[in-house]
Amino acid sequence: MHKDSFGLVLTAASAEAAAAYNHVMDGYLGYRADMAPRMAALLATDPECPMAHCLKGYFTMLGFSQALVPAARKAAAETWRLVVAATPREHSHAAALDAWVNGAPDRAIEIWNQILRAYPHDILAFRLAHFMNFWLGRPEAMLASVLEVEKHWSHAEPVYNAILGCRAFAHEECGYYTEAEAAGREAIRRDPTDVWSAHAVAHVMEMQGRRGEGIAWVEGLQANWDGANNLRHHLWWHQAMCHLERGDFARVLTLYDTAYRDLDAALTQAMPDLYIDAQNAASMLFRLSRHGIDPGDRWIELADKAEARIGDCLSAFTLPHWMMALAATGREAAGAAMLDAMRDYAEQSAGLNNILVRDVALPVTEAVLRHGQGRHTDSVALLRPVLGEMYRLGGSHAQQDVLEQLFLDSALKAGLDRDAQTLIERVSGRHPVPPSRRAGYVMAAQYG
Repeated sequence: MHKDSFGLVLTAASAEAAAAYNHVMDGYLGYRADMAPRMAALLATDPECPMAHCLKGYFTMLGFSQALVPAARKAAAETWRLVVAATPREHSHAAALDAWVNGAPDRAIEIWNQILRAYPHDILAFRLAHFMNFWLGRPEAMLASVLEVEKHWSHAEPVYNAILGCRAFAHEECGYYTEAEAAGREAIRRDPTDVWSAHAVAHVMEMQGRRGEGIAWVEGLQANWDGANNLRHHLWWHQAMCHLERGDFARVLTLYDTAYRDLDAALTQAMPDLYIDAQNAASMLFRLSRHGIDPGDRWIELADKAEARIGDCLSAFTLPHWMMALAATGREAAGAAMLDAMRDYAEQSAGLNNILVRDVALPVTEAVLRHGQGRHTDSVALLRPVLGEMYRLGGSHAQQDVLEQLFLDSALKAGLDRDAQTLIERVSGRHPVPPSRRAGYVMAAQYG
């Protein structure tokens, strides 16, 4: 028995194995791109470490790819085999991984919360619960977890930055922007390489319409992101969002090609269809199309990847983004096949994600296709009943915005003034920046 760098007992063969485990955790908390070699080193040092296999399963599931589930299932089985003689905490992690692999992310969250009540220094359980709550549209749960856990941590500990970053983002998603920015800036003061905290502050600036500050914030920190994973793409996407709001569409496309969808970058080549990158790209091209900007052939590579992911419904929020690419390239047969696959998936079980796909993702994704076909009245009819439910797909307010723009664009093109007014009233109440100051809404601000 050894202890990890957070003071928790770790079932490991040697101090070297514990150090290798800590190195993996440092990479996970720091959003490092070299997680594969870190994991390989840990498994080579101690192939019988139960938490090594649990981490492998967790990290595999974090890709939200159906093709990776068999590998995660194998890692879960190895974890169960090895955890018999391990600690109760490690056994609970095995149960959480098993729940996630078997389509019960809500059950996994319950287990992570149980772990945190007994072991508030389990930063792995904390971060995974934070992440999963985010993708299930539960910002209040993110914030409750932060407020409960942070009091058990010392500000002097280097890993406290991970708490600060989550504190910043949870407060931002709950609309407490002053507290969010303060936590994020303090984290950056302590560690300028902290991309999660940088991202949380970028969200604050997005929500408050501070475009110049948002651009400067990203530009001033990006030199610190060498070795960071795809989250840096999302930060560049935030910078592009600020340029979009200023009407600098050329800069938005330049950043598309050189930063947040840089197809020549090693990270994009390694994970060309990672869900967050697909969301960044598709949502931006959709926004640009509303302003009459021709994206050239940029939709094509996204549509090719969307076709390859038909039937993969693990990331419910990504599904309408894949459909944006299919609709924009006129691939109606592929779009119909995607909807059929989503219906099949929804009927496979009563799991939470199956329910989300059935009740929310399916009508939203079909609305994207109908919009692309010019059937705007049908698009509005599909979206109208789920406007208040779209948050359940996860994603931030900034990311969810593209779905609200979809509704507005369809309503305007269908001449449905009452629906356009409903949407403007909705965003006016939910977003601190008025529609008249937002590029995607100014054309309908008179309905406010």
